Amino acid sequence: MSTIKSATIVGGGIAGPVTALALQKAGIDAVIYEAYSEAADGVGGILMLAPNGLNALCTIGADEVARSLGQPIPRMVIANGAGKEFGAFPALTDVPVSRVMWRSDLYRALQDHAVARGVRTEYGKRLQGVDETSDGIVARFTDGTTASADVLIGADGINSTVRALIDPYAPEPAYTGLLGFGGYSSYAGAPGSSDTMTFVFGDRAFFGYWKERDDRVLWFANLPYSKRLTQTQALEIPMEDWLLILREAFRDDVPACKILRHARPDELLTFGSMNMLPSVPHWSRGRMVLVGDSAHAPSSSSGQGVSLAAESAIELARCLRDLPDLHEAFVAYERLRRPRVEKIAAEAAKTNRDKRSGPVAKAIMNVVMPVAMRFVNSETMFGAVHRYHIDWNSKVAPAS
Repeated sequence: MSTIKSATIVGGGIAGPVTALALQKAGIDAVIYEAYSEAADGVGGILMLAPNGLNALCTIGADEVARSLGQPIPRMVIANGAGKEFGAFPALTDVPVSRVMWRSDLYRALQDHAVARGVRTEYGKRLQGVDETSDGIVARFTDGTTASADVLIGADGINSTVRALIDPYAPEPAYTGLLGFGGYSSYAGAPGSSDTMTFVFGDRAFFGYWKERDDRVLWFANLPYSKRLTQTQALEIPMEDWLLILREAFRDDVPACKILRHARPDELLTFGSMNMLPSVPHWSRGRMVLVGDSAHAPSSSSGQGVSLAAESAIELARCLRDLPDLHEAFVAYERLRRPRVEKIAAEAAKTNRDKRSGPVAKAIMNVVMPVAMRFVNSETMFGAVHRYHIDWNSKVAPAS
């Protein structure tokens, strides 16, 4: 039986409430401390919640909450800028269907679910430092307050403060060489339907889109860009200018050029640089441990960020539940998670290279991809990732 009875969770985004709910199920009381003064309603773009993510949320009774959001996407198509399909992939039949949704909607739903289960969140609590003893850890916040618990969990995202406390030499987020954009378009003539997401490797940039049920198109673009920009820096450039840049980048690609022609500056979203986290050498130290993007943040090209965070929250709770020695629990947690998350991150990094490749590489892709896709199906593309299941009721064995 676990000796851990209480946890301080730093970070109130999506990973925070999922971790708190998983710990609660394991018999551990957790309080979330969020740096910002209020909930992050309306913040963020669109994300995909994959079958394995829904499976993880099922463990804490939050899968139905997520299924009520967004739009199911049971089919994916990969194409080139000329509109030629390389391959089409229906969803696996025996797992939940991936859903696309606004991050803010998922955040709000999980927060409400956590509150309904008795999880407390305190806002305006920016972590400054920690004091660790043999029997607990005290979090010190910039407002002068403190919080004590048996363990402190960093769920504070890709720019984690907790990660730097665990290891001052931990890697910083790396720029992928791509900027992220998204928005709506009124172009009703886009091929496809509301059950299909299309990924387009255009001549100069990458484009994705799907139709909503009212035939409006939701789209996103990854634009190769030499300069790293924060979202604040990107927002300093007028949306009219960004839209012109995007239209020029996709001028020879169909239907991207037409979709963007029917897009409006006031509906354009820019997220700045797409970043990913290099392999983090140390996920834990003493009574501190990382979960979600603070430990493993693949780029958004993976489509797995939120799903992997949910998985890690479940596994961490299992390890703390079953292994009374804290160090042993953290070692087992990392053993269970690191190989999977780093493999997915490596695949996403390869996709990013393809997205920003030059004209010669794109020409080669147009020749090779149709042939390669003959030997690929939904099972080989998604099976190992989407079928992943954590057995909550099985006991975690100590790492050998």
